[in-house]
Amino acid sequence: MQEQKLHELLTLLRQAKKCLAFTGAGVSTLSGVPDFRGPQGVHAQRVGDWTVEELHDIEVFRRHPDVFYAYAKNSWYQLDNLPANVVHLTLARLEEMGLLQAVYTQNIDMLHQKGGSRRVEEIHGTMATHSCLECGAKYGFAEIKRTVLEDQVPYCIHCRGLVKPDVVFFGEMLDQGLLNRSVRDFNEADLVLALGSSLTVQPAANMPMLTLQAKGKLVIVNSQPTQYDRFATLKFDDLAEVFEFLEKNL
Repeated sequence: MQEQKLHELLTLLRQAKKCLAFTGAGVSTLSGVPDFRGPQGVHAQRVGDWTVEELHDIEVFRRHPDVFYAYAKNSWYQLDNLPANVVHLTLARLEEMGLLQAVYTQNIDMLHQKGGSRRVEEIHGTMATHSCLECGAKYGFAEIKRTVLEDQVPYCIHCRGLVKPDVVFFGEMLDQGLLNRSVRDFNEADLVLALGSSLTVQPAANMPMLTLQAKGKLVIVNSQPTQYDRFATLKFDDLAEVFEFLEKNL
């Protein structure tokens, strides 16, 4: 039965005119990135008087950047040491073969790019770049990492403003240009692969629904049930199993 479903997935990929991937934390955990949500997730942990989730609030960050960077030193600023996994690598191969048009990701870890994907839309931002909150000057990951590993808060060399990762914190708006592109892409897509996402965080979780409403097909690969499983043409539980099959059979 599973083998038959996997071959059905291959057929869907080969027949699709516009296929998109929508990826969540489950893709990153295969590379060793800890899950942020859930009762045992990173967000529930405490750093002194704060939960990790509170440290990702923009107002808390502005008032206590030292606490955020002390936490991030051994988490966010170690992401570059992690390997791309079979999902990242196979998605890049699908793109290279013309079978995948874009990856929309909820992840901030830069691993899709490390895996070779070219068009990656980072819904919640990225650690790859940082910005001064005052003058907008841009900084790269490696430059800021050096400062953070020295237990320093990064400040702008131009205006001494506070520098922040280009990740969307609580209390910040998502990028409107990206949201506009997503509406166009998901309306045009005839196949969406929803991978490693609980499909609960809005508005991102609504993106695959646009494809369904436009009569496209949805494939879900996630270890836990999602609210959209009943709409999926195919549902799998094991990301590694599915993508190891694709890697061997593309």
